[in-house]
Amino acid sequence: MGIYAGESGGSEQERGVGSGGTVGVGEAQLRLGHDVRFVLAAVGGGGIRVASRIARQHLRHLETVAINCDPTVQGFEEFDRRVYLGPDTGAERDTGGSAIVGGLLARAAQPALDRIFQGATFVIVVGSLGGGAGSGALPYLLDVASRHAEVVSAFVIRPFRCEGERRALGDRALGRLHFAEAFNDKRERGRATLRTLDNESLIGAFGGLAFNRIAQHWADLIQEHIESAFLAPTEAILQAARSARAAHLVPMNALPEAELPALGIRTPAVVPTPEMPPLLPAAARLAEAREVELTFEIVRPTPTPEAR
Repeated sequence: MGIYAGESGGSEQERGVGSGGTVGVGEAQLRLGHDVRFVLAAVGGGGIRVASRIARQHLRHLETVAINCDPTVQGFEEFDRRVYLGPDTGAERDTGGSAIVGGLLARAAQPALDRIFQGATFVIVVGSLGGGAGSGALPYLLDVASRHAEVVSAFVIRPFRCEGERRALGDRALGRLHFAEAFNDKRERGRATLRTLDNESLIGAFGGLAFNRIAQHWADLIQEHIESAFLAPTEAILQAARSARAAHLVPMNALPEAELPALGIRTPAVVPTPEMPPLLPAAARLAEAREVELTFEIVRPTPTPEAR
């Protein structure tokens, strides 16, 4: 098992991190992308295919991770980190479509997954069902991410109905997600979501789509979720906190009050604001009155001939 870090994510300035991403809240300086981390993790061949389109956009503050049981994952340089769930020798090329093998490899790689998600604030997981890596490793990946991150969003891609056994394997993997205790505990507390992206649903909605267009469609949907649910709200909250903090700061060119007399500067006297007379005489009488007595007279209605 190996972890490979790439430089494709760009410098801090290119990713929007640094002086522009530093926000002061109280005594702390929260930096987006450092103190507040956004992690996009893709597992399985289909999940990586979709997430790679998001990774190429270089969304600000977003870290990208590709995880697979195939050693070719090392070549996806658009991701910041690539995790190969397998022996370093590369002797075992894949899971052979076995979700059991994928689950065992993910469990063995738990220390490496812990290091990836440790300190993460928001985690978005994209998994493709139907293969050994996505179907087998996804439950363990969600569990590890849920133990470390504050908020977890999971997107699972379900195969077409015509794929037969792969779709059946994916449905069984969806059922096993109920045993991901940390993830389901977060869902119950409203801090985790699970959304199934069914390829079959696109046939009725869009007709026949090319394979690449399907991946791009899901990528656009997930990217819009990352932007609207995580990036934009977090930036707005921290910007409001920075503005509130700046409103209470003393200007840098302000002189201390103790030095004003020595410089011959006098603080202007505060002139009391004169009381203005009420606009209406009736309002003045009401203001002077301390007690007001109200008298009510109840008039009994005269019965009509019909009532008699």
